[in-house]
Amino acid sequence: MGKTKEYSNGEVTVVWKPETCIHAAICAKGLPKVFQPRERPWVKIEAETTEAIVNQVKQCPSGALSYYMNDEEDKTSEILETKIEVLENGPLLVYGTLKVTHNDGSSELKNKTTAFCRCGASNNKPYCDGAHLKAGFQG
Repeated sequence: MGKTKEYSNGEVTVVWKPETCIHAAICAKGLPKVFQPRERPWVKIEAETTEAIVNQVKQCPSGALSYYMNDEEDKTSEILETKIEVLENGPLLVYGTLKVTHNDGSSELKNKTTAFCRCGASNNKPYCDGAHLKAGFQG
C-alpha cells in the first residue's frame, strides 16, 4: 500500500492517497480555500466547515481523497449514495461500493468513488489515470 497523508480539524480527518490521485482538480475548483495544490501543506483543513469539506471529498473522482469522522459514534463516512456521473471530457464516475470483475476473471472491491476511463487512452484500464487530458478527449 502506498503512502497516505491525513489532515484533521478535530471533527473530520481527510485522507489523501497521492498515488491514486488523477489530478482532476475537482477538489481545488470546488473548495479553493481548502485544497491548494501549489501550497504545502496543500490541504488547509481549517479553512471551511466540516460539512463543506465532507461534501467536496465525496466528489473526488479517483478516491484519492476520503474522510472519516473522528467521533467513533459518527458513521457518516460509511453512508454513500450509489450514483453514476459522466464528467464532461473525462471519466465515468461511479459512487458507492462495487465489485469489478476483470476480463481475466479476477475481481476487486472498490469503495467510495471509482473513475472509469471513457477515452481509451488510460494505461490503467478500466480505470481513469488522467490520460484524457493529454489525449484531448471530447465527450
